[in-house]
Amino acid sequence: MNSDANDDWHLVLPLKPLALAKSRLAAATGALLRPRLALAFAEDTVGAALNCARVRDVVVVTDDPAAGAALAALGARIVPDLPAAGLNAALEHGVRAIRERRSHARVAALNADLPALRTTELTRVLDTARNFPRAFLADATEIGTTFLSAGPGVELEPAFGGASRLRHLSTGAVEIRLTGVDSVRRDVDTGEDLAEARALGLGPRTAARWLPAAG
Repeated sequence: MNSDANDDWHLVLPLKPLALAKSRLAAATGALLRPRLALAFAEDTVGAALNCARVRDVVVVTDDPAAGAALAALGARIVPDLPAAGLNAALEHGVRAIRERRSHARVAALNADLPALRTTELTRVLDTARNFPRAFLADATEIGTTFLSAGPGVELEPAFGGASRLRHLSTGAVEIRLTGVDSVRRDVDTGEDLAEARALGLGPRTAARWLPAAG
């Protein structure tokens, strides 16, 4: 991780309790494997993010004790979801936790379900985001959002969920239009999404849990 305060990013990842996470995935994976895969997605996302030279730290907002312990072991800082008011409130809470320590921190929200995330691709997204007060990356469908950033002194203003691409555009965030960053855009909610992530190359924890089951 980078220790240069002038060039670092602080990432916030939200994670539902595993018993509730990725409900739409159960049809493809089964009810027992679904929560284990949800954790694996988060572990691979956090692991790739922490390996990025641009990232100073990763804050995970979650109330799940098992997930918190596993992600803390990787090096993430765990913040309880005290607002308990949904995804965007959790992200704002995570940003406050960061800026209580570093008031002018450069922050970004990142989905916790990017099991194919590549550090090199995340680096390109972060380097582009530095050029704007607020910027975002649309998901693979170009309907949702997987990444939203805010520079020093700028509020994040998250509007995740559903058709968030248009909402983030409407709040003045600049859309990042890079090619070759598919792993940062490929979040996983369904079996079809997981197949596309597998084609990109799954992270080690997701691969270890899914490939034996998928055959």
